[in-house]
Amino acid sequence: MRGARIRRWVIILFVLIAALILVSLMALCTGAAGISPARIPGIIYGGKGTGEYSILFDIRLPRIILGFAIGGALSLAGTILQGIFRNPLVEPYTLGISGGASLGVCLNIVFNWYGVIGVIAYPISGFLGAVMVILFVYGLSMKAGTLKTQGILLTGVMISFISSSLVMLIMALSHSEDLHGIVFWIMGSLDEPDMLLVWVAVIGSLGGLVVSFFFCLDLNALALGEEEAVHLGINVERTKRVLFILASFLTGLSVSVAGIIGFVGLIIPHLIRMFTGTDHRILFISAFLAGASFLILCDTLARTVIQPFELPVGVITGIIGGAVFVYALSRRQVSL
Repeated sequence: MRGARIRRWVIILFVLIAALILVSLMALCTGAAGISPARIPGIIYGGKGTGEYSILFDIRLPRIILGFAIGGALSLAGTILQGIFRNPLVEPYTLGISGGASLGVCLNIVFNWYGVIGVIAYPISGFLGAVMVILFVYGLSMKAGTLKTQGILLTGVMISFISSSLVMLIMALSHSEDLHGIVFWIMGSLDEPDMLLVWVAVIGSLGGLVVSFFFCLDLNALALGEEEAVHLGINVERTKRVLFILASFLTGLSVSVAGIIGFVGLIIPHLIRMFTGTDHRILFISAFLAGASFLILCDTLARTVIQPFELPVGVITGIIGGAVFVYALSRRQVSL
């Protein structure tokens, strides 16, 4: 029985890794300047200085790497939060983290902080806004040393509404050039020219994946209920605190670098759970790989569907993710 389960997990991981490689290769070759896979070795051998080399390794490859990091981080955060709350409708943006990050970036654009410290001002302001919300929600939800999950959920939803209203107020009072920057950032984009931020996102997302594996069995026990988990010897409060902070960090990192990209952390854990089951030992890595593939695919569609213009990737993830979720719900593949 155990051997069959391990073989099944190996097959699932093999399929997901193969899908990630294929989607990444397609993204690398697809665009206004179409480049066949057979020509890539020759372009690499030709070295830097050619236009095709610049297109592949200065424009497309950084987007693929960032899509891998952000897609994986958001899917992992969604899987963690759905496990903590035991609620299939919880996603990374439910807790108001994206709202805080959006507010921070909007203030950055309006007050022209990026003109003082450069393009890094966007992720810094976004991450600081997310951290402020995390600390606020966490502080309000702690009661006598116990982290109240329902309190986190309700407080996060209210903070999200308040932040969204403040962002709309700023947009209404902004100049047209500031308004365009705010709208495009809110809709999400993987067009990040600073490779340092790209690698920070990669290291942060992979680090979050490694840390999450230490709590796989804890989350499996929490699925039975908190009382049952305590009887099984799980330190429930420590697990909830660490995983909440981890999911918040992954979400804040993703939003601060790439903007708001919705539905990745909601739909991917659902779809993967249909194939892997609820065991978080396979669910975490599977959701990470599937989320990375999904976001890379959506980014490829966003930059090619109406060439030469580019759509915000959050528009594509919202359309595809919403349609897939409604379909899965209609087929009774999603339990509410």
